[in-house]
Amino acid sequence: MSAQYDDKCLFCGITKGVIPGFKVYETDHSLAFLDINPVSDGHTLVIPKSHAKTLGDLSDDYLRDIGPVIKKVALMTGAEQYNILQNNGKLAFQQHVDHVHFHVVPKTSETDGLIISLENNWPQKQVSKEDLAAILEKMKSRV
Repeated sequence: MSAQYDDKCLFCGITKGVIPGFKVYETDHSLAFLDINPVSDGHTLVIPKSHAKTLGDLSDDYLRDIGPVIKKVALMTGAEQYNILQNNGKLAFQQHVDHVHFHVVPKTSETDGLIISLENNWPQKQVSKEDLAAILEKMKSRV
């Protein structure tokens, strides 16, 4: 499958070498580079070399390649603990660049890196088993 490019996309520009980046790791289908506004040392973005706005738009060939790259980059940071974050769209924690990307965020202390408070930022709901079963059936009907 051939790569798709969007000339207006920042990440496509980095992939093509038109925009400079601090490359961490690269394969035929994926590119990892340091985030220029990191939340911790080693904060890296891992992207497919083909333009896709969301994960659902990304071809399986590129998706198969990117998983092992994310793992390799996480290990390259040297951090034993880390977050892997991927957003799809503005409602999903404000995806700022409309090109699939994964954040690899090393955690070396409780105040370093991405800070998620379960009390404030992960709103949990109480759901019955019946409601879960109904949600499951809706999800399965969409495949």
